[in-house]
Amino acid sequence: MYPEHLLTPMREELTRLGVQELRTAESVDALLANHQGTALVVVNSVCGCAARNARPAVAIALQHATRPDAAVTVFAGQDVDATQRAREYFTGYRPSSPSIALMKDGDVAFMLERHQIEGRSAQEIAADLVAAFDANCGVSSGR
Repeated sequence: MYPEHLLTPMREELTRLGVQELRTAESVDALLANHQGTALVVVNSVCGCAARNARPAVAIALQHATRPDAAVTVFAGQDVDATQRAREYFTGYRPSSPSIALMKDGDVAFMLERHQIEGRSAQEIAADLVAAFDANCGVSSGR
């Protein structure tokens, strides 16, 4: 684990956008266990592709008119229990960091794994997120 003072800028890159940080398994469950609507879940990381691609892409995508009902983040390798619990909601996906999931009524509606983030520009990733927002946000499955 890294010293917290080194992580603060990486955490703030998302929290200053209004993304809620979930640091415990209980806080993840409180939001996702029975969530109706959409939630963007960002698995943050110290790696270069999180800094160069994932976090900037989230910043761009959240400027779009259509957005998820909630936007949250967990920090891989730091908030271990929260990250593990969030990943339990990503049925069918292997652990990956960074990664970005769009949950809809409790299920993964869209997922970007590390291999879909690294080597791509923030603008390309943001375009994928915006398309997922347009397809899934503001429309409930009615479960």
